[in-house]
Formats: sequence, C-alpha cells, structure tokens
Amino acid sequence: MKFVQHLLKLYILALKSEEMEPEKSIALRPKFEVESKNSVDKILEKAKQLKTELKADYQIKIIDEHLYFYFSKEKRKYYSPFLHLELEANEDKTTVKGLFGPEQLLWTLFMFLHFIIAGLFLVFAMMAYTHWSLKQSVVLDFSIMAIMVVFWFSLYFMARLNRERSVPQMHELEDLMYKVLE
Repeated sequence: MKFVQHLLKLYILALKSEEMEPEKSIALRPKFEVESKNSVDKILEKAKQLKTELKADYQIKIIDEHLYFYFSKEKRKYYSPFLHLELEANEDKTTVKGLFGPEQLLWTLFMFLHFIIAGLFLVFAMMAYTHWSLKQSVVLDFSIMAIMVVFWFSLYFMARLNRERSVPQMHELEDLMYKVLE
C-alpha cells in the first residue's frame, strides 16, 4: 500500500511541480509556478528590452500576457526546449505559470505517433476479440498488440532521453526567465 501511495505522490508531483527540477520529473513537459513582485506590465517591458539585447542567442515572443522563450537557430538542436510563461496579475504580485516543452513540430510528431500506435492497438484488440469469439487464432492479434506496447514505451523513453539532453538548455531558459522577472 505504501508503494502505491509513493507512486501516487510522484505522479502528482510530476503533473504540477512548484520547483523547476526537470531532472527529477517524470513529466515530459514539466510545469512550474513562481511569483514575482513586479507587475505584469513591468515584466513585459523587461522582456521587450531583453528581446533586443539578446537577439543573437534567444528568440522572445510576446503575445498579450504570454511569453515564449526559444533558442536562436544557431544554438537550437532538435531536442532544444522552449519555455512558455503565462503571467497572471494578483493584488501586489504576479503569478508566473511556466511550461517547458520540446519544439512544437517535434511534439506534434510525437503525439501523432502516439495516436497511430493507440489506434493500431485498439484495432487489433477488437480483431482479437472478434477472432476469440469466432474461436479462431488470436496469436497474431496479441503479437501486434504487444509490439504496439513496446513501441509506446520506446516512444516515451526516447522522449525522456531527449528531455535529459535538453536539461542544460532548460536551465539556460530558466536563468533568462529570472532576468525578465527581476
């Protein structure tokens, strides 16, 4: 029972981590939440200032109360992360909700492959049930379902490997975020 409780705690921490420790998170897109004493307008002004100063190393996009930090094309690798910040004004402070993620194209491909694998798994599960109810062989159906499960896990571990490679760049983006929030 304690093991299940421990796993549940890890899962909840992975879904919403208050601290930025991507090395310890099992989530592929780590989330965090910090607070700043500065107002939203002051943070946006600082982001605009840094956008021009750091143009060679970073791309900063500002859309309403959302900030997106990317690496420049020269520093970007296929596993390079981006950082999305959502600014929420409170009474005397600003709540900043952050999300690290892979490049959108890579994430879209990753999700597409997940849906294809899940779809094939479900199709062969239905075929296995049909063959079983007709008293036919289900070996091929279960074999393909097992292969889909192996592909599912391999996709997850490939994504974790890419995230581990991107941890130093995540910390770079985190430092940039704190420059904006100062």
